[in-house]
Amino acid sequence: MRVFRILLQKELKGFFLNPFGWVVLAFVTIMQGVSLSSAMKGFRDTAVKDSLVYVMFHTPLFWFYFLFIFPLITMRLFSEEERAGTLETLLTAPVKTWQVVLSKFGAAYLFYTTLWIPSLIQLKMFGWVADLPPAWTAGGMAGAYTIILLMGAAFTAVGCLASSLTSSQIVAGIFTIGILVIQYFLGFVTRIWGEGFLGAPLFEYISSQGHLHYFASGLFDTRPIVFYLSLTSLLLFLTYQVVDYRRWRR
Repeated sequence: MRVFRILLQKELKGFFLNPFGWVVLAFVTIMQGVSLSSAMKGFRDTAVKDSLVYVMFHTPLFWFYFLFIFPLITMRLFSEEERAGTLETLLTAPVKTWQVVLSKFGAAYLFYTTLWIPSLIQLKMFGWVADLPPAWTAGGMAGAYTIILLMGAAFTAVGCLASSLTSSQIVAGIFTIGILVIQYFLGFVTRIWGEGFLGAPLFEYISSQGHLHYFASGLFDTRPIVFYLSLTSLLLFLTYQVVDYRRWRR
């Protein structure tokens, strides 16, 4: 565990001691603020039955910046070290492959989790500024952030796998956003063609929009939890296999 902790600290420094990490944090914070402002404007203009947290995470802007977080924080994890030649040095050191993979994933995921702290502060400021009771329930808020963290784990793992497959950050980023956009639009299949065909339950099961809808409404479901945790484990296993193959090929 000592080696893993050292590797994890090294990867975290790559996010928090790098100007690019702070640029990403600033970008996401601004987008979260715009989403909250849009949601509050909607509350002002018309009567809304949903909570402020629900509307904030269902603005058209949300999915745009949400999906782009993952290529930004993962595209350089393995590909940059492969390009610079430092990955070969790392893999020939007395460290295990799983330590390398989990340290990179863990650092990226911890950084991703940090990105959502500003939104919590913004929602807290709503009560201070407006001097009103919270426009959301505790269950709705807990559900929204739970599913965001679960989706984040799986989507970060997608980025890790993409980065391990190439030495180009651009290719890794394009591959990651491509997979995530496809997964996003698969959630619209049942809305377009209805639910009367054989594969409809599968598309409902993997729909990120549907998961966010239910969890942000305060309705917890174990099926999405199992789905995202299983997907994360599978993708990290595939990443391990790719990196281990590179290690022994040398």
